[in-house]
Amino acid sequence: MLNQGKVFGKRESGIDYTRRGAVYAVIFSPSRLQVAVVRTPAGYFLPGGGVEAAESPEECLCRECLEEIGYVARIGEYIGQAERFFQSPARKEYIWSDAAFYIAELSGEPQPPSETDHELLWLTRAEAEELLYHEHQAWSVEEAFRMRRE
Repeated sequence: MLNQGKVFGKRESGIDYTRRGAVYAVIFSPSRLQVAVVRTPAGYFLPGGGVEAAESPEECLCRECLEEIGYVARIGEYIGQAERFFQSPARKEYIWSDAAFYIAELSGEPQPPSETDHELLWLTRAEAEELLYHEHQAWSVEEAFRMRRE
């Protein structure tokens, strides 16, 4: 059974939130004990990002993985949908992250990522939970591990 509609943060009344549709991947290491995380100057995130106009979630995730970590991603199981309401420290705006999460695998030979300030790291479940900037991303990692046990 998939958890859907999970909400993190509180939507404050009277605040105009900018909706950001996004998609992220939980990618397991070959040992299945670690997950791929992208370290950026802004923090730790799952591979993925904002869906551009006329782009499917799957197309977005493939594009983002190439840009951020230099790998082609093969999209697998759908984990679920989650939202997060927060104020962006960098942009000073209120964001409503409406995100889909998938389990994915890396495919092919790596190439240099186009986002040169992004670094691929492999973290344990506990490390990912502690370091991921967004709560809904940490939730998706927990869900992916739970799905792998079932």
